[in-house]
Amino acid sequence: MKNVYLLIKLNRLIKSVWIKNLGIYFLHITGKRYYAVFLDPIVMCNLRCRMCYFSDENYRKTHQSRKFTDDEIEKIANVFFKRALKLQIGCGAEPSLFQNNEKIIRLAKEKKVPYISMTTNANLLKDEDWKSFIDSGLDEVTLSLHGVKKENYEYFMTNASYELFLASLQALTKLKKQNPQFKIRINYTVNKDNLEELAYFFEIFKNYHFDILQIRPIQKIGDSDYNDFSWNSIIEQYDSIIGKLRQEAIIRQITFIAPEKKDLTKSENENSSIADSTNFYVSSRSCWEDGFDLQKDTYESYSKRTHLGRRLFKRIFQKSNNKTKKILNYKIN
Repeated sequence: MKNVYLLIKLNRLIKSVWIKNLGIYFLHITGKRYYAVFLDPIVMCNLRCRMCYFSDENYRKTHQSRKFTDDEIEKIANVFFKRALKLQIGCGAEPSLFQNNEKIIRLAKEKKVPYISMTTNANLLKDEDWKSFIDSGLDEVTLSLHGVKKENYEYFMTNASYELFLASLQALTKLKKQNPQFKIRINYTVNKDNLEELAYFFEIFKNYHFDILQIRPIQKIGDSDYNDFSWNSIIEQYDSIIGKLRQEAIIRQITFIAPEKKDLTKSENENSSIADSTNFYVSSRSCWEDGFDLQKDTYESYSKRTHLGRRLFKRIFQKSNNKTKKILNYKIN
């Protein structure tokens, strides 16, 4: 499935978690692709974004990281890529601090992963880096953005440069003309202090190209410098601004992804069990499930040893035990 956004739409249209779990089980036992690999080749960041756990000094002190070696990257590719629908490079850390992302992208292409994406703050990347990534086979880049205007951007993304972000966006806009299938996506993490300026998003970025815009409401994922996670005071304002932004995106033929007002107030989401079955996180600190050993296990040997097929089969008939896990539903246009 090359169009992952069509797959996201399909997932939202199918309401039955039973049917989704049945599909996952069927894909697993028939040897088909069914999961996404979320890979942090290095767990470090050049920024100290206020809404992120990297802004917490204690986190940085107690979570020293090392980068994967070339041999380990090849092992990861051999173990996971042949069953992956999507590879996401960068999932909470900054992948541009890793020096061999082209190797990861090329290995994913060799294993015929249908969709390869990278998430980055873009502050360390130059024109030649972007070209190298695209030439290696990158399908999409996701740029992290926490402020439409310079003041808020640099306030929330501590140590970042608004000018460097725009330079990367400009370089990608040029490369898009030569590579029309390549996708540029912007992820905007929104809170009560940067919500209003979203109304000016298309005006400020009108001279740059992007294909997808995702609005991600702030959620607590660890200790951070910014800690106001309440939506009670601005939920009506959110509904108005996001509604207008969605309409403008549709007019501009931009894929728009954001939760609706009703989804922000939900306290539970049964689809959390689907995410547990299909999202595989891999880093130097954590690899898929707690019992998985990258040096000894393969996907097949671990699945057999831990009876993964049996576990996926049981999930068809069980109610999610993660029902209160906060995973937002996103509407996609």
